[in-house]
Amino acid sequence: MFGSLGIQEILLILVIALLVFGPKRLPELGKTVGRALSEFRRASSDLRSSLENEVRRIGEEPKKIEPGDSKNHAG
Repeated sequence: MFGSLGIQEILLILVIALLVFGPKRLPELGKTVGRALSEFRRASSDLRSSLENEVRRIGEEPKKIEPGDSKNHAG
């Protein structure tokens, strides 16, 4: 879950956070971080879905012949 962080490193980070922010602000900070991560995941999911839909839409469109295309010229 935390990559290469061990239990000792996680405990050290939590103790430092507790000392810096205090016991009253730490839960509030955790909620704020949780909401931010949730919003980021939602936004990235929406972006991915929009891009996939756009690529799918472009792939389904018939190719349009441009006026300057060499296939239009007789000769």
